[in-house]
Amino acid sequence: MMATAPGPASAARAAVNAAATLTRELEQRLLGPAVEAVASDGRKQRWARHKEARRSELINGTIDAVRTLGPEAGMDEIAGHIGISKTVLYRYFTDKNDLASAVSEAYIQNTVLPRLTEALTEDLGDYELVHTVIGVYVRSVAEDPNLYHYCVATENSGPGTIAAAQRVFSDAIESTVRSRLIDRNAETGGATTWALMMVGGVELAVCRWLDDQRIDAARLVDELAMLVWGGVAGVMQARGSTAGFAANPPPVPQILRQDRS
Repeated sequence: MMATAPGPASAARAAVNAAATLTRELEQRLLGPAVEAVASDGRKQRWARHKEARRSELINGTIDAVRTLGPEAGMDEIAGHIGISKTVLYRYFTDKNDLASAVSEAYIQNTVLPRLTEALTEDLGDYELVHTVIGVYVRSVAEDPNLYHYCVATENSGPGTIAAAQRVFSDAIESTVRSRLIDRNAETGGATTWALMMVGGVELAVCRWLDDQRIDAARLVDELAMLVWGGVAGVMQARGSTAGFAANPPPVPQILRQDRS
């Protein structure tokens, strides 16, 4: 007998906790050089705390610099904007990729994740959930395009940071989709693939939209939600079965002549 699925709210919280764990893992990787090998000696502990705090200050300064100067800002420009020498940046970050990775982690943890948490812990219907999650992503990008480009859409960020950002969304979406499938006693094997497709498709569309904003952000969210929801509805109709879907794919409605006007 299939186990009873958790309610949407508890499933969403589980997804958010998983996403938070990912960002903590990334944070440890990024902050490791500042705090590793700290002995019990009080002076070393104080120095490690100071170094970590200083890194945080420089990350925040870099975020402000990128927002002001643009995503192509180099180490010299960033240092000048903060009011320090480039040598100071290199004292706390190995190179520009190390700095960009730290900024990316801060962006995920302080901007994207809180908004995603708020969206996923609301008691939403299925379509509302899809629309809301897509809206969180699009609004985050639309409100901070320079920072988004610097963190995700440029070559500054290392692949580990980009992958972490994608995993935050895809793991949360996967958990929610899986929960909704279980509620319907449906197959859940494709949940990972569908979550990755949603995240990858939305990300590509948003990147292109930033370069050519022929529609506003609200319209973009509606269009993305329309396509994603069409896929979700098809999955649910087939009860998660790829064989069942292939045997009886949803038909495309006939277009009547009067509908073409």
